[in-house]
Amino acid sequence: MKLHYREIGEGQPMVILHGLFGNSDNWQTHAKKLSEYYRVILVDQRNHGHSDWNDDFSYDLMSADLFELFEDLDLKKVILLGHSMGGKTAIRFSQEHPQFVEKLIIVDIGVKEYPMHHAEILKGLYSIDLNKIHTRNEAEQILSKHIESKGIRQFLLKNLYWKEKGILEWRMNIQVLDREMNNILAKLPEKELFIPTLFIRGALSNYILEDDLDQLENQFPDMNLITINNAGHWVHSECPIEFINTVLEFCLR
Repeated sequence: MKLHYREIGEGQPMVILHGLFGNSDNWQTHAKKLSEYYRVILVDQRNHGHSDWNDDFSYDLMSADLFELFEDLDLKKVILLGHSMGGKTAIRFSQEHPQFVEKLIIVDIGVKEYPMHHAEILKGLYSIDLNKIHTRNEAEQILSKHIESKGIRQFLLKNLYWKEKGILEWRMNIQVLDREMNNILAKLPEKELFIPTLFIRGALSNYILEDDLDQLENQFPDMNLITINNAGHWVHSECPIEFINTVLEFCLR
């Protein structure tokens, strides 16, 4: 699949993959700072953002999508960064095509299988009838009945766009993402990766636990783990300055 992407800056390529229910827009602020040092390429994964929708959905397919983009743009010696679902895509791609990745940055996700914890988000999204609402404020009011966090509501509502005057549509394929949630949460194949890898986790997040570290160290012999205080799962948006400094310190050394 030809993925939608946008790029800014020059130099060594840095490819950034968003997480579940996200899109490349979520990373534009960070891209501006990182573009002072790198050619930053922000990607919309399948069924997200401006990329095409498809009923087939797996990490192998998303890795194949990314490989096609790498070939089209002739990308080599890439710094590959992924958050959450995007982190798993980045790991799977690196397992299959390690020769293209110079450094790997994985944000608040591991390689293990995760339990379902998006039920309220999906319930809130399904409760929005786009045939009956005409403003984002109406959508947020409906979401607030299911999702307490204003930040998460605003994150989700960035996926709404005006298809035409008075008609809102989603940029994410909610039905497929819901149906394929078991694949999204599934464990990745066990394979050693000798790429220098940085894991960044939020201290308030439960995605990478102390019990996970042995498994990560076995699969990533050349890894470091940085924990950012006062951050949850959306580390990059909750503590943006510390996050960027952590990324640059790893990339520039």
